[in-house]
Amino acid sequence: MKQIYPNSFFNRGLLAAALAAAVCLLGLTVPASAELPQQQIYPLFDQANESFRSANESLGDMDKAEKLYGKAVLSYEKIINDGRIRNAKLYYNLANAYFLKGEMGRAILNYRRAERLDRADANIQKNLTFARSKRIDKVEVKTEKKVMQTLFFWHYDFSVKAKFTASLVCFAVVCLAAVLMTWSGRRAYLTAAAAVCGIVLLCTSASIAVDIYKQNRTACGVITAAEVTARQGDGQNYQASFKDPLHEGTEFDLLERRSGWFHIRLSDGSDGWVPENTGEVI
Repeated sequence: MKQIYPNSFFNRGLLAAALAAAVCLLGLTVPASAELPQQQIYPLFDQANESFRSANESLGDMDKAEKLYGKAVLSYEKIINDGRIRNAKLYYNLANAYFLKGEMGRAILNYRRAERLDRADANIQKNLTFARSKRIDKVEVKTEKKVMQTLFFWHYDFSVKAKFTASLVCFAVVCLAAVLMTWSGRRAYLTAAAAVCGIVLLCTSASIAVDIYKQNRTACGVITAAEVTARQGDGQNYQASFKDPLHEGTEFDLLERRSGWFHIRLSDGSDGWVPENTGEVI
């Protein structure tokens, strides 16, 4: 398998993140409905990390390294699926293993799952951006969306957690300013502070509401098959929607599910139907 990543990215980013993630998982409790007992979680996680490290040390033999990355993938997925654990660092480790295994679609899928849980993590963002740069399809973002992302950068760039924290701080400042003005009368600086924080509070609250609404109502996904032809309807007899097939790593919004097919919309606004087994929902 061809090596497709720069050494500096691998040495300083992926391996360090994998080692750090083990600490981040400690202290988590396993849900009562989990099929995998808690006493099996940590040994399995150690086993996954050991497979990952061994693969990193076996890059001279790419066949061996790929098998070890695959072993790490199976262990991480068993923790997620059977242990019922949803953790940003765990998804990040899984994405790293898929990336180094050469499966860009599943790498981006799991980076996106990690991002959904912790959008503020710089390593997740960096590796997601890098993985996106390696995919074949270069789908442009609609001009209107680019303008929105520029004008409302705080909505797109900051996590719900960061916006919630900002909302709490602004609410506290507004309340404090109101109390001080009640005691000592109106002051220009108190009025200005209350006004600015009130505007920020309104904006961040609206942004959080939009994020929650979109997360609950809009499903996103990633093409995980090496290649798939999108069609104009939910069947192989329909004409192709695009001149070229879609490739793994291409992201989409899910518009509809119907009898084994996904109706998807790409970032440029175009849409088509793909078999359900060629993509996964985030």
